[in-house]
Amino acid sequence: MGDAAMRSLREAMVDRQLVARGISDERVLAAMRAIPRHHFVPASRLSLAYSDRPVPIGSGQTISQPYIVAIMSSLLSELEEGSKVLEIGSGSGYQTAILVHMGLEVHAVEILSELAEASMARLEELQLAPASMRVANGQEGLPEHAPYDAIIAAACAKKMPVTWSQQIASRGIIVAPMGRWRGQRLVKWDEKDGAMHRSDICNVRFVPLVRG
Repeated sequence: MGDAAMRSLREAMVDRQLVARGISDERVLAAMRAIPRHHFVPASRLSLAYSDRPVPIGSGQTISQPYIVAIMSSLLSELEEGSKVLEIGSGSGYQTAILVHMGLEVHAVEILSELAEASMARLEELQLAPASMRVANGQEGLPEHAPYDAIIAAACAKKMPVTWSQQIASRGIIVAPMGRWRGQRLVKWDEKDGAMHRSDICNVRFVPLVRG
């Protein structure tokens, strides 16, 4: 399938899956119109690149449903360009690319080295490489670049790791799925005066946050 056909599928994805469901942030929509999502899925699943569903990418991981990527990105839309973001579980690199396109300084963590290496090569090819990418345990965050204006996670923990709250900046944002396999919720925390204030966003289903 050629570039023009893929571009048409991408436009349809944005219009039918995102705009029609209430996603309105222009930075997010511009990024999702621009980023070639099909570059982030295995060749064997290319036909699913713009479908309204998560897609397996190997190693037991998935690239999230476009709508969920858009919601999570929109929850960071109040951040100014250049704001520092820690991404936990970068996986295929697609969410990373969206955040970089939005003008954010992204520091990505991925526990699986094969995914980190492949996604970094892909992001460099697209000139959307993050400020840094580490193969590391997301439970521990990434202290060397802290504090962060936002932390965004694509893996589900039963409760927020203490390290994340320690590494968030004053008035920072944390966006992550929380809960057990059944009954996960996408949650946003806003830091204010040393306390984390929680807002539940929607039901989700993510892979578990891997421990050590």
